[in-house]
Amino acid sequence: MKTRLALIAALAVSMGFASAASAQDPVETVKKGCASEIESFCSQVTPGEGRLLACFYAFEDKLSGQCQYALYDAAAELDRAVSALNYLASQCRDDILNHCGNVQVGEGRIVECLQSKGEDVSAECRQAMADVLE
Repeated sequence: MKTRLALIAALAVSMGFASAASAQDPVETVKKGCASEIESFCSQVTPGEGRLLACFYAFEDKLSGQCQYALYDAAAELDRAVSALNYLASQCRDDILNHCGNVQVGEGRIVECLQSKGEDVSAECRQAMADVLE
């Protein structure tokens, strides 16, 4: 289980979370959809580490429908991205460990490594990359 989580995290960092599932950036979705709430209720909050979400929670009875939808949409985007990463990690686990275990995580290096191995990568992993990255 720990190895799977590490693989998912490595892929998420390596590929960029939003691009992994071909989704929009969930942060931008919330910034756009909740701009007035951020200005009205949370302008003094330093973004990061869930502080902005905590502010939204504190003012949840005052959030506009647009902001509520943006939060829902961002959560759905993240859910799709996590599912895609989980699928990719499960299909490529052995290939990552065997072919790219020494590759530094980040900036797409693991995916580049897998792609550079061509036919050495399992058919399942190649298919998962095609499914998730295209």
